Amino acid sequence: MIDPSSISALMRWYLDAGVDETIGDVPLDRFRQAERPEEAPARAGIPPARPEPAQPEPARRAAPPAAPAERVPSAPPASPTLPGQVDDLSSRLARIETLDGLREALLAFEGCPLKSTATNTVFADGNPAARVMIVGEAPGAEEDRQGLPFVGASGQLLDRMLATIGLDRGSVYITNVLFWRPPGNRTPTPAEVAACLPFVERHIELVDPAILVLLGTASVKTLLGRTEGIIKLRGRWLEYTTPRMSRPIPTLPSFHPAYLLRSPGQKRASWMDLLALRDRLASLNEAPGNGDLAESSTVI
Repeated sequence: MIDPSSISALMRWYLDAGVDETIGDVPLDRFRQAERPEEAPARAGIPPARPEPAQPEPARRAAPPAAPAERVPSAPPASPTLPGQVDDLSSRLARIETLDGLREALLAFEGCPLKSTATNTVFADGNPAARVMIVGEAPGAEEDRQGLPFVGASGQLLDRMLATIGLDRGSVYITNVLFWRPPGNRTPTPAEVAACLPFVERHIELVDPAILVLLGTASVKTLLGRTEGIIKLRGRWLEYTTPRMSRPIPTLPSFHPAYLLRSPGQKRASWMDLLALRDRLASLNEAPGNGDLAESSTVI
């Protein structure tokens, strides 16, 4: 007898891998079916349909020629990647002055197809008044279930990494460049990234952090427009800005925790990035008027 707990564990594994529907009860060899489609029903255990006897087609009276139809130019399909639509969305979002208002606008937004396949919209977590804003790539399975970023295995690693330099969820603000999980954790399309980008830009503008940390290649390419990979860019202080910002934000690219789980040999490089983040925070705390914050950056 099959253990019900084993079946439950298998189904949970399928859900985590992105499998959310079954296609059929009987497997089909679609390669052989493409070569000899008439044999496919028999191989699948389905008796082939008997051909219907040919019936003589009744004579049809010729219809009079129809008047030529008026050709109407078709409108281009709506797409969030069209420059005009992106500019219009950015202009509308620029009038939003609060994070709550931005969240409501995102929940009402229907321009990204990922929203229809996701369980939850993953907006942000942490302290909006924090000096450090962390931007990752996309929600995973656990993030999609809970509606919060970085709560799965990679999120637990991120929490431990932050703790080594005296930070936690109360002293950072965390989000992603995508607000909905791509099915099966696949790579998002350029159109999906472009649909979310105006929200991400306004998100950063409203938080206005002192330091921006970008985790993973996708977030670096999306926000900085760089073509180099994360291995070349990590650990280098860059700058992020938008036309509506009064100043550029010091930006530190680093490895995504999910990558570190697959490549633990890179943890040493990530530790160097954490030290660079700690030192930059310390320099901010030592600036005039910030002496009361110096103690909060002490390494644990």
